[in-house]
Amino acid sequence: MSMATRTDPRSPASHVADSHDLIRVHGARENNLRDVSIEIPKRRLTVFTGVSGSGKSSLVFDTIAAESQRLINETYSAFVQGFMPNLARPEVDVLDGLTTAIIVDQQRMGGDPRSTVGTATDANAMLRILFSRLGTPHIGPPSAYAFNVASVRASGAITVERGAKKAVKATYSRTGGMCPTCEGRGTVSDIDLTRLYDDSKSLSEGALTIPGYSMDGWYGRIFTGCGFFDPDKPIRDYTKKELHDLLHKEPTKIKVEGINLTYEGLIPKIQKSMLSKDIDALQPHVRAFVERAMTFTACPECDGTRLSAGARSSKIKGSSIADACAMQISDLAEWVRGLDEPSVAPLLAKLRHALDSFVEIGLGYLSLDRPSGTLSGGEAQRVKMIRHLGSSLTDVTYVFDEPTTGLHPHDIQRMNSLLLRLRDKGNTVLVVEHKPEVIAIADHVVDLGPGAGTAGGTVCFEGTVEGLRAADTVTGRHLDDRAGLKETVRKPTGTLEIRGATAHNLRDVDVDIPLGVLTVVTGVAGSGKSSLVHGSIPAGEGVVSVDQGAIRGSRRSNPATYTGLLDPIRKAFAKANGVKPSLFSANSEGACPTCNGAGVIYTDLAMMAGVATTCEDCEGKRFEASVLDHHLGGRDISEVLAMSVTEAEEFFGAGEAHTPAAHRVLGRLSDVGLGYLTLGQPLTTLSGGERQRLKLATHMAEKGGVYVLDEPTAGLHLADVEQLLGLLDRIVDSGKSVVVVEHHQAVMAHADWIIDLGPGAGHDGGRVVFEGTPADLVAARSTLTGEHLAAYVGA
Repeated sequence: MSMATRTDPRSPASHVADSHDLIRVHGARENNLRDVSIEIPKRRLTVFTGVSGSGKSSLVFDTIAAESQRLINETYSAFVQGFMPNLARPEVDVLDGLTTAIIVDQQRMGGDPRSTVGTATDANAMLRILFSRLGTPHIGPPSAYAFNVASVRASGAITVERGAKKAVKATYSRTGGMCPTCEGRGTVSDIDLTRLYDDSKSLSEGALTIPGYSMDGWYGRIFTGCGFFDPDKPIRDYTKKELHDLLHKEPTKIKVEGINLTYEGLIPKIQKSMLSKDIDALQPHVRAFVERAMTFTACPECDGTRLSAGARSSKIKGSSIADACAMQISDLAEWVRGLDEPSVAPLLAKLRHALDSFVEIGLGYLSLDRPSGTLSGGEAQRVKMIRHLGSSLTDVTYVFDEPTTGLHPHDIQRMNSLLLRLRDKGNTVLVVEHKPEVIAIADHVVDLGPGAGTAGGTVCFEGTVEGLRAADTVTGRHLDDRAGLKETVRKPTGTLEIRGATAHNLRDVDVDIPLGVLTVVTGVAGSGKSSLVHGSIPAGEGVVSVDQGAIRGSRRSNPATYTGLLDPIRKAFAKANGVKPSLFSANSEGACPTCNGAGVIYTDLAMMAGVATTCEDCEGKRFEASVLDHHLGGRDISEVLAMSVTEAEEFFGAGEAHTPAAHRVLGRLSDVGLGYLTLGQPLTTLSGGERQRLKLATHMAEKGGVYVLDEPTAGLHLADVEQLLGLLDRIVDSGKSVVVVEHHQAVMAHADWIIDLGPGAGHDGGRVVFEGTPADLVAARSTLTGEHLAAYVGA
């Protein structure tokens, strides 16, 4: 019964305060939205759907949620606002009826090596207090159990100015729990020397395999002119001293060809130039080198627990804080239940509630010491949800970004009931989602489209789920699509053997992954799929792994720079106009001097939201005016960067602008379904699924034999999944092997071979419960996956 119609005879006509039942959006133009106007019912579950790139996130996150957050920030004092992120007002005419928005998105949680599941939630903090109260022997305050706090001791004199100045001797000490060897990281990094050089060759024969270290350039002159070793002698014949000078020599002043230079050993040099940088920000070939050369081993001092010896020695009921954090959360919850200590009763109750929330949301298989950077997007999102489950707030708007990512069909039902529970507490729940199982529970559906990018951004349908089924929109037509099992499956050309895999929760797994076919690895969330695929498939030559991790790029990075597409384009422009290629880079010589090639000028308004205004000199084109006088095929560089992938593919395919190197990269981008992206769109505006497909397109150029993909359907509309399956088929038919970690039933049905892990999550999983063809899995129905797949294909 709605609040407005009361049955109480004494109540006056409906109160005006109860009439605000809608969130009204009028004239939204953020990103690719075209003047969208909609009304969203409050205290209901609304699902936003539409093909990838149709503008769902622009409407829900960049307009509704962003404005709500901005208005809340404005209620704080100017002083506090100075410490908050500056939010600009979204491009929209009217936004009415907003309530406080809580965003639960899929941004991976901080990749900081010291961030774990325990520190990202409050569980670790509560455990530290618990151990500092009850642990024996007592070693100090809660910080003594924290692997993020180093122990410090200092002494000295301080001058106190009170009347007569006097110096006071003081000593200061703080006990922290950080392991001094690995500094709380749990791992120590090492460099695999065989990846730096080929020891059978001499330097002048090109022994070094580090990108950029060729003997033709400066490095060659430095190595030949430094006189510390013989550049014509194979490295394996070096004396100990020569090898040390090559690898570890500290910076030394030398003179080469009359020029003063500094010589430094290879290892400190690449440590500074490559290894200390953010791996995702490096160029693709450098990134591949770093991934090959770096090896991480558990810290020998603390055994990977990150804690100092003192913190590990203090125990409650025979368990240290390191043991507690290593337990599976469902077991830790039982252990905490067994502690009955009246002096810390409120703390225990709060800790029990936090741990039970993990179990309830289906994350009981994690442990608190799991690095948060290793969580999948879906897991990270569910960890963030834990904070809101027990909250007593009502009339809040919860905004979810594909909450079913990474969930097995079995777990989706659980997620649906959580979403409905949040709604039933009187909250407005907005969900961006593609899965038909979630669309089915919506009270209200908004379908955006009809296409992606510039072909999207309009509302195609608004109403009930039944109405959507009947509507002739892309989503409506595909809502009841069910992929059938394939008539015939491909025969494997070989096998990749995994023996005795024990990463995370795997239980000594032996499995043969067939090569030359499409293999799908599936199982409930936490059953060990990623551990098996990423932890056990040897990441040697020929294995290309594509995950959904964020592409860390600045707002200057775009698809053209990330895929390496800009290089051939710049060269083609330079050649056609007889000038330097660097003129055609907005990060180099050709940049507009006013905005430094950003296209916009960021004005910091101190206390208020900063404003980005289009640069007046270059009109947002990012280049100096003189650069735009140079043309290729009748277009200047800024016009090329404003093209969509599809347009550019045609432009560079034939005619005057024919550039085979650029055309190849563009072909791969449209193969993965990114034809609608513009070449110059900042990477920061891409969704998770788009980021993964961009990585896939970049990696397709590598000489890989085995492609390992982690949920490539994330963020894909039902209609786009068919295109992705076509792409996977093409990769397999070209003689490669594809291994996909996936829950999408259409992909399972399309597989040649399925490996199902389980039967449950955490220590109830980690075993292979089925391997065979999809048809056998459906016929046997022996596992959760088998039952759901059988229901899906209607067997």
